[in-house]
Amino acid sequence: MLTVRRAKDRGHADHGWLQSHHTFSFADYQDPDNVEFGVLRVINEDTVAPGTGFGTHAHRDMEIISYVLEGELQHKDSLGNGSIIRPGDVQRMSAGRGVQHSERNPSGEQPVHFLQIWIKPNVLGIAPSYEQKQFPDRDRRGKLTLIAAGDGAEGALTIHQDARVYAGLLDNTEQAKLELRPEHLGYVHVARGSIQVNGVQLGQGDGLKVTATAILTLSNGKAAEVLVFDLPQSPSRAP
Repeated sequence: MLTVRRAKDRGHADHGWLQSHHTFSFADYQDPDNVEFGVLRVINEDTVAPGTGFGTHAHRDMEIISYVLEGELQHKDSLGNGSIIRPGDVQRMSAGRGVQHSERNPSGEQPVHFLQIWIKPNVLGIAPSYEQKQFPDRDRRGKLTLIAAGDGAEGALTIHQDARVYAGLLDNTEQAKLELRPEHLGYVHVARGSIQVNGVQLGQGDGLKVTATAILTLSNGKAAEVLVFDLPQSPSRAP
């Protein structure tokens, strides 16, 4: 079964310095029909104005992935990490028993456009940790590349959950297929451009919930940048 979540139906927060679109319930936006999907809790599409950003704040017991589309994102945290995240870079922060961090746009001229993704972990109270890797365009062109996984397979970031996150760049005749694992859910988020998934047309910001469907075929992309999630249905947490 395929259920479309259109970009226009997402929550929207206008903070002046921040434009944020929420796929799932977040902060003041509450949608009982779209609280989460399996262990996927948050997909926020954020655009941060030059020279502004999120001040130091705390997280715990969440796998947080940042995926930059345009511009630069400056990260600092209480673990002593500091970095600049650019397009092609993917960052993973396991909040565990508690971490503080800040995110800013270091540019005085250009906004930063990025996705922040939260995945529920399968273990609570662990030591917080941080990881960042680059996945160049050439490694995502015409296919789905694993960028985060519970076992860190294929050079992916390692997350504390039996989930897999793929990223792909698809255009014109390029096509990609993904077989979801048994009993798992799928979710497709179109970050940019447009694409068809099993014949369903999706545009920028659209999402697709996938249940009881084994194979996803992505085709007819037009400058498409997509994220595809293979998700367990519940956290299966251990203390």
